[in-house]
Amino acid sequence: MPQVDSYKQGTPCWVDLSSSDIEASKAFYGDLFGWELDAMDAGNGGTYYMAKLQDRYVAGMMQQMPDMAAAGVPSFWANYLAVDSVDEAAERAAAAGGKIIFPPDSVPNGSGRMFVAADPTGAQIGFWEAGNHHGAGLVNEPGTVVWSELQTNDVPKAVAFYESVTGCSSETAAAGDLQEYTQFVVDGKSVAGAMKQPMEGMPPFWMTYFNVADVNESVAKAVELGAQVFAPAFDVPGVGRMAVLGDPAGAAFSVMAGESS
Repeated sequence: MPQVDSYKQGTPCWVDLSSSDIEASKAFYGDLFGWELDAMDAGNGGTYYMAKLQDRYVAGMMQQMPDMAAAGVPSFWANYLAVDSVDEAAERAAAAGGKIIFPPDSVPNGSGRMFVAADPTGAQIGFWEAGNHHGAGLVNEPGTVVWSELQTNDVPKAVAFYESVTGCSSETAAAGDLQEYTQFVVDGKSVAGAMKQPMEGMPPFWMTYFNVADVNESVAKAVELGAQVFAPAFDVPGVGRMAVLGDPAGAAFSVMAGESS
């Protein structure tokens, strides 16, 4: 079901954008996906924007922190995994070889608690303990997240980390044109993927896929709105059609339409 009211531990539950130009990002995604944006107090004078479709929150975005901008950190989409306790998960993450980047802390307004870590291969990932915000309330619909995928140079090492932290399992098999594609599994359901980094020189990261009705039309519209095309639209047998884009602030994301049955 596209409407979601809770997430099991280990399941991707939220994405948010750290943007070097939040006004450009608000305009771009609002036009591309039809998002309405609600401004929320993020504390310390900051504003967090909650993107809404069909009266449900689907993603967030915020202006990049000044220290990140000063360090030359590019804009990026961050993925978050649901956990029952961020404090316990942070202990497991450290024990499994992860690096805690942002320690467990509470988010204003009782939304929940979170921490951010880098897995042993270097990919950053957030962990979310729900308060009154459980995560995306709508998924797998046009303009919402449809898949999260770890791209890394050492899949087995990374997968072992996530299994240790969240208790998920994994399955690896051929998929599309790939000889090996790993899927993270929670309660028998595939919830995310992991694959060998396809582009030389790219650091490990989590890719966010947004569902669209028509990939070609969405790519054309994104380009009109100022996006770059990192990978033109292509078909993946048994999966669907997708493309990799960079928004006007430089953040990478993918658009995807599943194969018609």
